[in-house]
Amino acid sequence: MFERRQIKVPDHLCEAYDYEKPVPFARGMTVDFGPAVLVIVSGTASVDERGETVHKGDFRAQVLRTFENLTAVFAAGGATWKDVVRTTIYLRDMKDYEEFNAYRKEFLDTLGLPFYPPSTCIEARLCREDLLVEIESYALVEKKAPKAKAAKPKASGKGKE
Repeated sequence: MFERRQIKVPDHLCEAYDYEKPVPFARGMTVDFGPAVLVIVSGTASVDERGETVHKGDFRAQVLRTFENLTAVFAAGGATWKDVVRTTIYLRDMKDYEEFNAYRKEFLDTLGLPFYPPSTCIEARLCREDLLVEIESYALVEKKAPKAKAAKPKASGKGKE
């Protein structure tokens, strides 16, 4: 069985089951496959640590807050954007697609990624009327081999000279 662990980032996002009307899902999960860890991030949007929508009506600010929230969940799972292997973007209105791509390119380019992650964008009715974008993502983190401890010199077996 693979080891699984829930990811929590209470300083950025409350858990969905802590909402006034609880929703049964986790923000993220890690799955340990031995040599690598898969970081799975649920659909994430422009919400704060109280679960409230922030930046209502401001598409750019919602996109940036969504990226900030994703970054926090990745970090809590031991990943960065350089480890992302897949994103799915949900836009309330596909008319925002070009604008979203401009903000995404600007954001990802600041990270110096060697290439952009695979992605799909879908127009969707989101869970709240005031949310304009939601993104789910997967990251794959290669485990680093533990550093070998420096060997201590062996005693020569001779007495003090």
